[in-house]
Parts: sequence; C-alpha cells; structure tokens
Amino acid sequence: MDYESPLLRRPGAVAAAGPDAGVAWHYGDPTAEQRALSRGGAVVDQSHLGVVRVAGPDRLSWLHSITSQHLEHLAPRTSTELLVLSPQGHVEHAAGVVDDGEATWLITERAAAPGLAQWLDRMKFTLRVEITDATDEWAAVGEPVAAEGAEGEPVTWHDAWPTVAPGGTRYGPAEADHPGAARPWRLVLVPRADLEAEVAAREAAGWPLVGTWATEALRVEAWRPRLAREVDGRTIPHELDWLRTAVHINKGCYRGQETVARVHNLGRPPRRLVMLHLDGSQHLLPEPGAEVRLPAPDGGAGKTVGTLTSVGRHHELGPIGLAVLKRNVPEEAGLLVAGDVSGQVIEVTAAQEVVVPGDGVSVDRPDGHGPLTPGLRGPASLI
Repeated sequence: MDYESPLLRRPGAVAAAGPDAGVAWHYGDPTAEQRALSRGGAVVDQSHLGVVRVAGPDRLSWLHSITSQHLEHLAPRTSTELLVLSPQGHVEHAAGVVDDGEATWLITERAAAPGLAQWLDRMKFTLRVEITDATDEWAAVGEPVAAEGAEGEPVTWHDAWPTVAPGGTRYGPAEADHPGAARPWRLVLVPRADLEAEVAAREAAGWPLVGTWATEALRVEAWRPRLAREVDGRTIPHELDWLRTAVHINKGCYRGQETVARVHNLGRPPRRLVMLHLDGSQHLLPEPGAEVRLPAPDGGAGKTVGTLTSVGRHHELGPIGLAVLKRNVPEEAGLLVAGDVSGQVIEVTAAQEVVVPGDGVSVDRPDGHGPLTPGLRGPASLI
C-alpha cells in the first residue's frame, strides 16, 4: 500500500510526487515556506523516508567491513553517511547513519529501505546482528538545525554536508566556499504514531510546516546528491563529489573499494555533477530525466551529453537543477535541456555551475607515476 502522511489532510496541502510521494509538496505558499526554511525556522514532514535499524554487538564492525564508511568506532549520537557499492564501485544504496549506543539507524529513501534491509540480512552470516526495516514504526521530521542530537533527545541524524569527513576527500570547493555550507539540516526520528504531535509542538514554538518544494530547492542550491535523484546504475561516488561525506578512502577493503581507489588515484571519473541555472521565461520546466544537450554550432539541438537529475524553483535563484554530464563537456558551454512535460515537448536553455571539475582530480590525489601501461584502460572503462 502506498504511504500517505496524515499531514496531507491539512487545508491547502498539495501532494508531492516521485520519490517524495506521500508527503506535501507545499501547503499553499511555497515561496514563503522556502524563505522560512532558509531562515532556519521551519519544520518539514519527512515521514516518507525509509528507516533501517541494525542492532547487536557486532553491528558497527560489521557495517564498517561491508560499506564505504569508517564505522568501527562510531560514537553514540555522531552522524555520518555510508554507501553500499557494487563490486564494480557503482552506488547501490546510500544512507545517513547514527548510532544510539544500542543500535545503528540507517535513514534512506523509502523505496530503497526493503532492499537495503534484505541485502544486509544476506551479508550477516553468523555475526551477532539483527536487521529490521523499521519504516512502518519510525518517521523522520526535518529541521534546519546544524547540531547532533543531544543526550536524552530522540535519535537524530545531522547532515554534515559539505564538510569533508575524516578519511574523505573533495572534488569541489572547500567548505568555506561551498554553497552547501549555508544549509543546516537534520532528521529527527519519532514514533510514527507521534508524528502529528511532534510537528504541532514545533509549530507552537513558531515554526511553520513546509513541504518538499522548499527542501528540494535548497538541496539543489547546496549541490547535495540524493540517492533517488542523482544515482543511476552507472554512478560512482566521485562523479557526485560524494567522497566528502560518504567514503573513507583509507579504511581498507570493502566491496567496490578497488574502483574508489583507482579513480581517486588516476583521476577523471567518467561523468561530473553540475548545477544548472535554467531559463525561467517559460511557464513549464523540464522534469528529472530530461536530456541535457550541447547545442550544435548551427543552432540545432546538438548531441545529448547528460541527464537532468533534479529541478526546483528557488526563491532567490529562480529555476535551478542538478545534472550529470559527460566529463569532457566544456565547463563554459551553454546547454539545452529538452524533455516532455504533460505531453508537451519543451526546450530550456541552461548555464552550468561546476560542482565536479572537468579535470576530475580531487584535492589530494597522489602524484602520478608516469603513463599507464600500454593497453591498460583507466576510469573511462567504467562508463
């Protein structure tokens, strides 16, 4: 059965679609809602997200051994992020991680939670761990707060993006120059039966309830990758600058680690994330999945060089989006986004803002040791 939040019964609530289905897109005034969230005073229904709980004395060392993050000594109430990679290094799952001293909580997309729980269950072998898809029991409440949960508070995951975590690295700008540094965000887990009361308590303190129109626009502005939007079957974390928060490059062996190390050492991931400033003169905007094209010299549509992955209307920047492009697309090139919206084909011009540079080199890539052995293919073979 599809999920529907009880808060969708609020007057003026407009339902979200896609991976945010089940909660409100907005409650009647999306611009005001987004401004409230950007000022740091709003509450967001995120009860459509998935929650997986991992208990047992071996949980942290076990998760450490099979995922991209260093978790063996994770302290209670300390948030981080992990990826589950395929043997070829492609992203299969992503989750926010926090431990409460008794269990490790993984927050992910609702559609991904059953698959993540099943994969973990297959990997436990004889270890002392218990995996539960807890989505039906626990709901997430979003807050624009840059703080971990304190002792005595509910389980809370703080999104530290774009801070480079210990053992991580970056392709994009330093934190001080990164637009994501201005986006505080955390998710508080509450019993699903208490969702309305928890939201009402925050409203009583002066925080309005806002929808995912606001959260997605601010996420796009922050260049923050999302599993349900930026990831496809070919994605490696370097392409999205996800080594900042979700990958520990020095922790040792785990599934997909060879690809992570090889692309980090050699540089040049096959694709790169960009933010797009979209022409807002048209009433309609392209939707995620639309083609991104490099216009031909004669003014024609040109060849397809990428895909629009996220789109939003920002209260200050106007229409913006995230897209994944081929690495060799010139950074200064103007682009054209073409897609079908409600049966109407639209084309929108776009200017790109570089997230992952075209040279595909992280800030701490090891010095080269000369050319590759003839016949040995580099990271382009991952395409």
